[in-house]
Amino acid sequence: MKMESPIKRRKSRQIHVGKVAVGGDAPISVQSMTNTDTCDVEATVAQINQLEAACADIVRVSVPSMEAAEAFKAIRQRVNVPLVADIHFDYKIALKVAEYGVDCLRINPGNIGREDKVRAVVDAARDKNIPIRIGVNAGSLEKDLQRKYGEPTPEALVESAMRHIDILDRLNFQEYKLSVKASDVFMAVAAYRLIASQIEQPLHLGITEAGGLRGGTVKSAVGLGMLLMDGIGDTIRVSLAADPVEEIKVGYEILKSLKLRTKGINFIACPSCSRQNFDVIGTMNELESRLEDVTTPLDVAVIGCFVNGPGEAKEVDIGLTGGTPSNLVYMGGEKSHKVQNAELVDHLEKLIRDKVAEKQQQDESLIARG
Repeated sequence: MKMESPIKRRKSRQIHVGKVAVGGDAPISVQSMTNTDTCDVEATVAQINQLEAACADIVRVSVPSMEAAEAFKAIRQRVNVPLVADIHFDYKIALKVAEYGVDCLRINPGNIGREDKVRAVVDAARDKNIPIRIGVNAGSLEKDLQRKYGEPTPEALVESAMRHIDILDRLNFQEYKLSVKASDVFMAVAAYRLIASQIEQPLHLGITEAGGLRGGTVKSAVGLGMLLMDGIGDTIRVSLAADPVEEIKVGYEILKSLKLRTKGINFIACPSCSRQNFDVIGTMNELESRLEDVTTPLDVAVIGCFVNGPGEAKEVDIGLTGGTPSNLVYMGGEKSHKVQNAELVDHLEKLIRDKVAEKQQQDESLIARG
């Protein structure tokens, strides 16, 4: 029997990054960041389109100069996904991208400089309904906090965050989200747990500089998983030294594993052993490759033998259990028909795509009926 997520999410104030609601009862959004040269408009637009195709809800773009701000204007006009501009220190860049239609400003108020500069940015954000993301990072703590604590700590991260928050509070600006990232899982988790009870704004989760594809995925899954299990987190970014599209894939897999968000196929597959009656690993590799384009939620079990196969197959939309001389296919939890190894992948792909089309038709009918 399919089970809803038992996680009770932290209540947070809802903001909007373009068309995407963040916080409150909105789904946890998944985002990534471009790694192209922002001034290379063609390359950046191409990467944003790839991320959107992978179902990124939000994309962040670094805007380190006025030249990059002008490029951002051209980029904004050519893509649909909400864009966050990543800006450090120069308030004039923030004002320029606000004019050009940015959906969120990633800028720490305390790093901008004089009060009049901060007020100018906040006024522009307020006027154009642009939220701000405060981003605190263990690798760039203020020097006085480094001296005070001796090294980055959860308490140091939270104190840094509260400094920036105090500035926005003083200017009566509440439309912001916050991150307190560290590359150390324990430090990041502790910092997020501390800040979660002190503010009502949405939290952007991430284990910063998590590592390469494999190591970074594991570290992010552990750290983000701990926080999400606590009900903490309204939007996530998995930081990998890899193709940014992989960040989106991993982010959704983390949410899918906790039943917090569904996108695409949830495969249940055995690791394979000598009992297998077909090549489970080869079958799974081929299916995942062929079905990357599917975004409709679907549960599919691919089990190599009759020990656990029937039990898993009865709980999913489509199930395959290895058998001799033929493998058994379950549809909707019921035995349906048999299939030979030679046609296994093609047959399963067709079944899955047919089921996806059926679900899409049902959804369209429900929408049409209001």
